[in-house]
Amino acid sequence: MERREAIKWVASIFGGSLIGAEAFLAGCTSDSEITFFSLQEMNLLNEIGETILPETPKSPGAKVAQIADFMQKIVRDCYSKGEQEIFKSGLNEVEEKAEQGFKNSFLKLSGSQRFEILTGFEEEVNAMDENDPAHFFMLMKQLTIWGYFTSEVGATQALRYDPIPGSYEGCLDLKPGQQAWY
Repeated sequence: MERREAIKWVASIFGGSLIGAEAFLAGCTSDSEITFFSLQEMNLLNEIGETILPETPKSPGAKVAQIADFMQKIVRDCYSKGEQEIFKSGLNEVEEKAEQGFKNSFLKLSGSQRFEILTGFEEEVNAMDENDPAHFFMLMKQLTIWGYFTSEVGATQALRYDPIPGSYEGCLDLKPGQQAWY
């Protein structure tokens, strides 16, 4: 093979790779377009999250942190098929309990009625043995707390946020009612 022919061959390989890569990347879709939960389920997740971490005079609630979006990403991308099924069936259980107890959808219940339903699920979780499979409410509660306190809203408004922390001080006394650091 002559030198000129080799240069043409190498140029065609690299040129073809770049053109092929561009065409391939142009066909990619964004993860934000992929939905796992319906709009109704997303509304339900936001309201469950808001019942777990409600708005207070000092901090916004889980709904402001868009907790349903966080839950959808984690359940869709990180949970096993079995955990996804437990989570999805749990949403149906929440609606069933609302219909049985109050003859209405969870979304239409008062705050105290929502709290009563979720407290019942919390009692089920507390009565479980460590060898039992995961309970949907435990998963929802964990995701609510994790998602809220790692969101911008939770980190900057519910916690004391320091974007440029100073030196590490392992033991700091907190006054009663003082917010923890993020």
